[in-house]
This record gives sequence, C-alpha cells and structure tokens, in this order.
Amino acid sequence: MSELGDFLKARRAAITPEEVGLPPIGNPRRVKGLRREEVAQLAALSVDHYTRLEQGRVTATSENVLAGLARALRLTDDEHTYVRTLARSRPARRSPAAARVAGPVQDLLNALTHTPALVLGRRTDVLAWNRAAAALFVDFAALRPEHRNLVRLLFLDPRMRALYSDWPAVAAEAVASLRMDAVHATGDARLAELVGELSLRDDDFRRWWGGHAVRAAGGGRKRLRHPVVGAIELDWQAMRLGAAPDQTLVTYTAPAGGPDHDALRILTSWSTDPSRRG
Repeated sequence: MSELGDFLKARRAAITPEEVGLPPIGNPRRVKGLRREEVAQLAALSVDHYTRLEQGRVTATSENVLAGLARALRLTDDEHTYVRTLARSRPARRSPAAARVAGPVQDLLNALTHTPALVLGRRTDVLAWNRAAAALFVDFAALRPEHRNLVRLLFLDPRMRALYSDWPAVAAEAVASLRMDAVHATGDARLAELVGELSLRDDDFRRWWGGHAVRAAGGGRKRLRHPVVGAIELDWQAMRLGAAPDQTLVTYTAPAGGPDHDALRILTSWSTDPSRRG
C-alpha cells in the first residue's frame, strides 16, 4: 500500500459517521470510522476509484479529487497540503550526501550570542548550531554525527526527555512535523532507518507514527525545565533558508524585559564562560 493510501485509511478510521452528518448505519459497525463507500459518497467519487486510491493503484490524481477527499475527511490545511504533495511526489533514487551549511549561515549562528539557534536538514538532522543552542539542549559536538538528529534525541536521549515540561505534546508534534517533512523524501533510505530505529526502541513513537498525523513546523512556544536556569518558556520560529531550501533555521527567544528573557541571558552568558561551566 502507498503512503497516500495509508494516510487516507488512517484518516477514514479517525472519523465517525456522526461527525460528517451520516446516520450510524449498522450496529455494531464492522469497521472503525467511516467505510470506503461513505468516503466515496462524501467526496463524490466512485467506490472503485476511492478503493484504488487507498490501494495505491492510481498513478495520477486531479485537484478536484483531492479537494473532494479533503472535504470528506475533514482535512486540515496541513493535511490537505500533505495529500497534494504525496499525490505528485516521486520516490528518491538514493539518499543525498550529508548537507553542508554555508559559511555565512554559520557566521549568523555565531553572531546570535544570546539566541539559541540551529540549522536543521532533512529528517531534522542537526547540521549546525551555536553555543547558546548547545547550552539550551545538549552538546551536539560531543555526539556522533549520525546521532545529531532532533527527533532521535527527543525520544532516545534522557536529557531531552527531561528538558520539556510537556514532553508528550512536544514529541507528538515533532513526529507529525517529521512526517510532513518526509513527504519530500519519499524513498529516502536514511529516513527509513530513522523511523525503523525509533519504532523499535520507543512505543510512543511507533504509535504516533502509525497515527499518520501531520503538521507543518512554523513556530510556537516551548515550556522547559532547564537544569541551570529552571523553568523557562521560549518562543521558537522555523524559517527556510532561501539559498538552501532543504535547510531550516530555528531560533529560540523570549520577550524582552521578562523573567524568561533574563533566564535566557543568564544561560547564554554561562555557556560562554568556561569558569562558570566548570
């Protein structure tokens, strides 16, 4: 079955007839959520065409069909974008070589003395960081290159688990963002290795990945419990780099004049003073 088919099936299972105005025919129902026939009816498709979509037997899908599916399955904007991208994606022939961060981008990171900042590549690989980011999260330089992955660290590094006050919400959101980003890397062997490792080693990851939730990473607020400065809330922003569209700059800030801003200044000052770190 195709990724598009898996996603449609997961969304179909998550919706009840009552949610879309259909009578709950059959008691008890033989399937969880909507039947294929019901989705086809709501999307104005033939049952045969919808069945072939779920089974990955349709090579081209029109915008009208995708719009009908979005209405029928009550897709969010992110989910609709995900489906449209899946419908026109082509498998990658091989995993790309390790991405390099341009010198001016690293200079920018270094100049952000009091702003933790990372550059993420595909699969949330951590490609570059500044001292403030290392102080906020972990010493990325001490990790093996293949372990410098934000989602991997979030699930497998106890320090990262302990860092977030609401780890389950943060981790579930990270999985949804990884799946959203992975649509551009269909057939990527390294992505498959990452998903396979995390699925084997963490029950939560396996459950959330199997749920097929998707979310575009743009920004928000994180509540942390940092071992140096204690409780701190930071706003984060994710920005694509124009010269390298597969790379994303992520920054963490706090409103000026508030206690979180003061705590961030203390943390970043501590990180640049070897005597304090000792």
